[in-house]
Amino acid sequence: MAPLDVYAGKKARETIMKNGFNPDLFSYFLGASGGPKWFTLAGLDRVLFPEWFANVNHQIHVIGSSAGAFRAICAVQNDPFAAINRLASSYSTTTYSSNKPTPREITAKAEDLLKEMVNDTGKQEVLSNSRFKAHLIVAKCLGATRFESKFRQLSGLAMSAAANTVNRKNLSRLYTRYIFSSPNTNFEINDPYQLPTQYHDLTQGNIHSALLASGSIPIVIEGVQNIEGAPAGMYRDGGIIDYHFDLSFGPDKGLVLYPHFYDKPIPGWFDKGLKNRVPHRSSYDNVVMLVPSASFVANLPYSKIPDRKDFEVLDAKTRIQYWQTVLKETDRLGEYFMRAVNDGTLVDAIKPLPFNMV
Repeated sequence: MAPLDVYAGKKARETIMKNGFNPDLFSYFLGASGGPKWFTLAGLDRVLFPEWFANVNHQIHVIGSSAGAFRAICAVQNDPFAAINRLASSYSTTTYSSNKPTPREITAKAEDLLKEMVNDTGKQEVLSNSRFKAHLIVAKCLGATRFESKFRQLSGLAMSAAANTVNRKNLSRLYTRYIFSSPNTNFEINDPYQLPTQYHDLTQGNIHSALLASGSIPIVIEGVQNIEGAPAGMYRDGGIIDYHFDLSFGPDKGLVLYPHFYDKPIPGWFDKGLKNRVPHRSSYDNVVMLVPSASFVANLPYSKIPDRKDFEVLDAKTRIQYWQTVLKETDRLGEYFMRAVNDGTLVDAIKPLPFNMV
């Protein structure tokens, strides 16, 4: 059985059936939140920008929140293969002083990871890359989640969850979406919920803080109070608003390539328990999803993809061995993808999107 499932929206499938599966069709690349779940996609990341997209002549927008933002910054450096491996190695071998580290310790380790992943030279490469443009999604907190107090954060999260349950549009009173983008690019999002969105340029001085903010999980990691070029305030995990995305993008008309660890995207962080909160068809009409198959996941250690709970339930040695095994196994996804696009069989493998939409 194929280790990778390929799904496409109606417009995307029609375009590929007419033109074949080639990188010139794509203008956008999406990277979702999900922490260590990303490890199951590392094998794809190791071939998509280093090889498959390597010779495109048009601009590709690389959009990410949280772990997806980290991947975006790797993808747009001059040697994306090396950058992705630095992220994978540093993230998978992270250890803490106990099973319940403080937010300060977790934040400090995250800051070390970012320095390893993108140094000053890497930052300049991100800013000067004319073909691959990074767009990092961050949530600015307006309610009680803007405070560092654990109690106030918890009360703010409870209020956010309640407001979101009634209507996702209610998040507009509690958060503003900030998008930090590579300079000299024309990029916009189309949000069916019309949540407020601000755009700012990435700079040498704010890449690390924007990345840290995009991955700053409430309660777990300290928020980022100031980001160069953006208004003062508390910035946290981009996945709060855009967990797995319910957005479309412009103004370019190309397709969206979306490697994802699940075959069902959850729009926002607070939608995880809401079975009826499904994405809009307009957001996925021109999307191609690459998803590790159920049989591939079943053959991983513990028959599951990694997640943050592994920090709590596995000792460090066992967890690191497990995660690094997964990182090696996912090379099979990249190998399958490159083989299937080169021999043309990937087109035949495309299936309709397997989730409900509105």
